[in-house]
Amino acid sequence: MNQEEIIRQSILEDVGDGDHSSLACIPADRRGQMKLLVKQEGILAGVEVAKQVIRIVDPAIEMEQLMHDGDEIRRGDIVFILRGPARSMLTAERTVLNFMQRMSGIATSARHYADLVKGTRTTILDTRKTTPNMRYFEKYAVKVGGASNHRFGLFDMIMLKDNHIDFAGGIEQAIDKTHDYLKAKGLNLKIEVETRSLDDVRRVLAHGGVDRIMLDNFTVDQCREAVQLIDGRCETEASGGITDETLRQYAETGVDYISVGALTHQIRSLDLSLKFSAID
Repeated sequence: MNQEEIIRQSILEDVGDGDHSSLACIPADRRGQMKLLVKQEGILAGVEVAKQVIRIVDPAIEMEQLMHDGDEIRRGDIVFILRGPARSMLTAERTVLNFMQRMSGIATSARHYADLVKGTRTTILDTRKTTPNMRYFEKYAVKVGGASNHRFGLFDMIMLKDNHIDFAGGIEQAIDKTHDYLKAKGLNLKIEVETRSLDDVRRVLAHGGVDRIMLDNFTVDQCREAVQLIDGRCETEASGGITDETLRQYAETGVDYISVGALTHQIRSLDLSLKFSAID
C-alpha cells in the first residue's frame, strides 16, 4: 500500500458506515472552527499527513497552518486552525490525532537521542521495529526529529544477522553466498554483517567483502577496540544494550552509527488535542 491508501484505510477503520455521533446531533449545514492544541512539549511531526487526512475526508475543510513539522512545540501552542463543515472536522479528528500524536512522539524521541550524541561523529539510526503499515510515517518522523533512517525494509540493503550466519554455516559462507546471489540477480546492495565478538570482527576483516560491520551487544571498551581494529576499512554500527546513560560513551568510541530500536517501538505519543474553537 502507498501512503494515501494507508491513510484512506485508517479513515475507513474509524468511520465504518458513518460517524453516527456527529450525524445524530450536528446540523448538516453547521460550520465552525477547531484548533490543534499542544498539551505537551516536544517536536512536531505529522502536519503534512493531517493535510492529507483532511483532504480525503472533506476538501471543503480549510487549514490555517501556524507551525510546521520539525518545530519545537510547547504546551499552549496552536499548530493549525481548521474551518469548515463541523461534521467533517469531527469525522477527521481522531485519525488526524492518531497520526500526529504518534509521529510527534517519535520525532521527540529522535531529537532526544540525536542531542545525546551531538558533537561526535556518530549518527543515530532507527530500525525495522515499526508499527505494521506505519513504517513510512514513523521513519519520516525519525528524520523530522533529527535522527536518520536505516534500511527501509528487507529489500534495500543486505543485513546478515546472527540467524542468517548460523543458517548459512558461518560468517565467511554467508558473505560469499550473498555476493554470488547479488551477482546472479544483478543487484547492487550494500552488505552489513553482524558480529558478536571481537573474534567475529577479525574474521570479517580477514575475509572482506562487506560495507558495514555491526557490533552487537559489545561493551563500550569492546566497541572502542573494534573501531580501532576496523580502522576505517568499512563503516561501523553499534547496537543492542545501549541506554540513555551509555549512549554518549558508545558514540565517543568513534563508531559511525548507533541503531536504536526504541526510536519507534518504545515511544510515548505526544499529547495533542483538536478542540472546538467557534461556530461560524
